[in-house]
Amino acid sequence: MAKKVKASVKLQIPGGGATPAPPVGSSLGQHGVAIMDFCKKFNAATAQRKGETVPVFITIYVDKTFDFVLKTPPVSELIRKKANIKKGSSTPGKDVAGVISKSAIEEIAKIKMPDLNAFDIEAAKKIVEGSARSMGLNVVD
Repeated sequence: MAKKVKASVKLQIPGGGATPAPPVGSSLGQHGVAIMDFCKKFNAATAQRKGETVPVFITIYVDKTFDFVLKTPPVSELIRKKANIKKGSSTPGKDVAGVISKSAIEEIAKIKMPDLNAFDIEAAKKIVEGSARSMGLNVVD
């Protein structure tokens, strides 16, 4: 018999860097989850992903146990790494923050494909390209 779900929580935590401090502690503590248990399991699962933001989807059950699913890094973070910029433009459309190539867009789309709402790689590339433009980047061939 399946466990009864009490809550679902989505967080973005640095890889290998979960601590009982907010946002982890305050998000899980209100549901009665053993916070240190989650932190240890998360840090062990993301030890090889240090330095990148890891979205995690946590399912909390009535008996105060939990499961979590790790997702791929946010598109904006992948774009910033590929374009080698610190942040996007504060006024996209007017100021240009940098450039990114179509081949880099395709690489990012392949990485994000499991988490995107797209049926094929072409649709995924359009999603990533739109994110790059909204960050103030020019997409070049």
